[in-house]
Amino acid sequence: MILLDPDLDPHPPSHAVAAGRIGVSGPSATPRSHRLPSARTLARFLAQAQAAVRLRGQVTVLLTTDAAIRRLNRQFRGKNKATDVLSFPAGGVGAEQIAGDLALSVPTALRQAVERGHPLSIEIKVLMLHGLLHLAGYDHETDTGQMARRERLLRERLGLPHGLIERTGKSSSPRPRGVRP
Repeated sequence: MILLDPDLDPHPPSHAVAAGRIGVSGPSATPRSHRLPSARTLARFLAQAQAAVRLRGQVTVLLTTDAAIRRLNRQFRGKNKATDVLSFPAGGVGAEQIAGDLALSVPTALRQAVERGHPLSIEIKVLMLHGLLHLAGYDHETDTGQMARRERLLRERLGLPHGLIERTGKSSSPRPRGVRP
C-alpha cells in the first residue's frame, strides 16, 4: 500500500530542487523526470520487488517530507536529521500477515535522483528495494556483505542503477532494535 503525506507537494518546481527545498507549484513547472510517480505505478513495483525479495505480508510505504522523516529518525533512531528511507519491521501479534512499513523522504529522494542523473521514480524504487531488504531481515550495518550482494542481484533483475550501500559504503552506527535505515 502506498500512502502520500498530505504535506508533500507531488509536483516540486525545478528551482526548489536546486535550492534543496520543495515549494508550491503546479505540474507544468516540474520536469517529468522530477514528478512523483503514481501510487498505482509504485504499488506495482512494490509487489514486484516484494516478490523478488521473497518477503511475505503487507508492506505500507509512506512517501513523506524531510521534516516528517526527520521526526521519525529522531524518535526511532535518535538521529536528528532527515534521511532517505526508514524501515519498520513488524513484530508481535499478526506479524505473519504484516511485513512492516517503509517511510521515504521524497525531497531527499529527488535531490539524490538529480545528483545521480536519473528520474525521481527510479530513486524511489531504489529506496523501496533497500527498505524491503531491511524488512526481510538484512542489515548492511552489521552483516559481512550479504545485503549488498542481495541488493545488487535484485537491482539487476529489476533494472535499477546503483543502490544505497554502494553509494555510501558500510556504516556501523548503533540504532534501536527493529528500526532500520
